[in-house]
Amino acid sequence: MMNHSLKSQCKVSPGTVIEGKWHRNRYTIIKELGFGANGIVYLAQTNHQRVALKMSDNGMSITSEVNVLKSFAKVQGSSLGPSLLDVDDWVRRTGNVSFYAMEYIEGPDLLNFIQKNGHEWTKVLILQLLSDLEKLHQNGWVFGDLKPENLIVTGPPPRIRCIDVGGTTIQGRAIKEFTEFFDRGYWGLGSRRADPSYDLFAVAMIIINTVYPKRVNKTNGGLHQLKNLIDQKRELKKIEGILLHALQGTYSSAGQMRREMLNALNQTSQKAQPTKSRASHIKGSRSQNTKRKKHNGMIETVIITSVILLLYTFYVFGQLL
Repeated sequence: MMNHSLKSQCKVSPGTVIEGKWHRNRYTIIKELGFGANGIVYLAQTNHQRVALKMSDNGMSITSEVNVLKSFAKVQGSSLGPSLLDVDDWVRRTGNVSFYAMEYIEGPDLLNFIQKNGHEWTKVLILQLLSDLEKLHQNGWVFGDLKPENLIVTGPPPRIRCIDVGGTTIQGRAIKEFTEFFDRGYWGLGSRRADPSYDLFAVAMIIINTVYPKRVNKTNGGLHQLKNLIDQKRELKKIEGILLHALQGTYSSAGQMRREMLNALNQTSQKAQPTKSRASHIKGSRSQNTKRKKHNGMIETVIITSVILLLYTFYVFGQLL
């Protein structure tokens, strides 16, 4: 929770104009979007563009988050976090306030999107998230404070994005920020050391949260309580193995978890198709098997694209009603 002196220092009213000391860019505050341990985020207007502007009197915190956003920009093909637009200081009578402006990512958060459009979207969006996390981890970072409130679904077409990088931590260090329900340390299932499995535990808890929107409190804690939650919901029971692996930290990478999620999606898709005869399987030659392996990447793309197109059709139709 943010301390009162910091919140007072950074608190401004709608209509306030923030002018950077160094770059002289001007931002008109529209409204507060949220606040945390290290600052307040506002929606602001500049040059006919809406941006998210984060203010803090902790210059080190701002520098750290700016470095994270710069690192995100270097992760080719990843759109997990917002784009960095400006970094500066605002001079006011009570002292200097550091700030940075970033891309304003607009849309419902993950839970609201799924509740409105159906649980079928969960696996598709989680596949997107795991793909971005894999790239983030390969570049030496752990996201740290993964939770649905920080995950926004933009579009169309629907795409998962993150709006808060305050908890992102260099691998090997102690996690900077966390939310208890998504923290493996809270559940007694691991340390708060930043490694890829920390994020994957949070991904499993996010999936559980989509089915239990009102987060449960820890009672006996540990794996036993979480397994009971999984066993009580059909949506979770289908991917119980994946969830338990993530909760126990047995995945070596986000890519490994993603492949198993994709297999689960593929199996669901195959159940809707006519069963092939035993004879058709026998006719498969060694050359055909080799060809199948070479086309695994293509098959993965087709599966995901087909599911997304189907879901997106229902999504668009729902928007028109």
